[in-house]
Amino acid sequence: MKSRIDLGKYASLFQDLKASEIMTKRVISLGPEKKMAQAKEMMKIKRISGIPIVDDKHHLLGLISIQDIIVALEFNRIKEPVKSMMATELITIKTDDSLMEIVGKFERFKYGRFPVVDEKNKLCGIISREDIMHGVLERFNLIHTHDAKRRLKLEGDHSLVTGQDLDPEAASFHFVIDTSDVNSAGTGSALLKQFVGGKGIPAETARRVGISCYEAETNVVIHSKGRGEIYCFLFEDSIIVRVVDNGIGIEDIEKAMKEGFSTAPDYIRELGFGAGMGLVNMKRFADKLVVFSEKNVGTQVEMMFFLEREKPEKPKPEIPQEPIDILF
Repeated sequence: MKSRIDLGKYASLFQDLKASEIMTKRVISLGPEKKMAQAKEMMKIKRISGIPIVDDKHHLLGLISIQDIIVALEFNRIKEPVKSMMATELITIKTDDSLMEIVGKFERFKYGRFPVVDEKNKLCGIISREDIMHGVLERFNLIHTHDAKRRLKLEGDHSLVTGQDLDPEAASFHFVIDTSDVNSAGTGSALLKQFVGGKGIPAETARRVGISCYEAETNVVIHSKGRGEIYCFLFEDSIIVRVVDNGIGIEDIEKAMKEGFSTAPDYIRELGFGAGMGLVNMKRFADKLVVFSEKNVGTQVEMMFFLEREKPEKPKPEIPQEPIDILF
């Protein structure tokens, strides 16, 4: 039996977390004209037990559950469109709902997951209890310490994200940042994106790597006198990018993570940089982000990107597998 998560405890500690920060963004959905048989196959292939139904603009219309599939099979309605059997009275979460509000709905309605919609009822994601815990852990992973006994070890031999050994000498890609001209920032990230793309990495993943690395590289140029290094480690199922410098460090990472907060000087702002979106964009485009910093010592940023490589399709079993999780 799974242990019950005390969500209320974490809600009081991380109440500023929003649904948009912790939701799972990749959601399997179907249009209202799709057949119940298609929903059944999708559930079997993806091993889920509920599918949101959306219109052509991705507005949430309803939900088809595994119970609806059972009814469709029992009453010979499996060839009907999903709109004829979907549930339309749904409990949803708004993208800007706080963690406290999200936890309140979990405790009140006892569902396993909730669809997340924006102010126009557009489906944006899904939130489960696991997503809440992951969001809380992500906040914990933004490491900042003033304790002299825990001095920052830059360019260490262990990943801040996974804890595994990461020898900088064995990095798949290495670039030395050596410019104080903010207009020249991005050379390393552009080369990294090109390098990653040349390794057969999906274009969207390479794009996310490039954007995240650019933000980190620009921060080095602006705040660390243009002296730093970029490392990339390629693995079978993931990419880890490390950007390290020995500059002024980040005094308050929590503030730095807020959109619009910036300590960039005025002349940098006049050039169109320093808008306070650097760490925000890194978190947005990376799958995992850890920032380790100490004032006047330096900063180490590590970002992880998961790889989804295409795999040969396995023969479908004659007997459908039962779902391993409840979607809603």
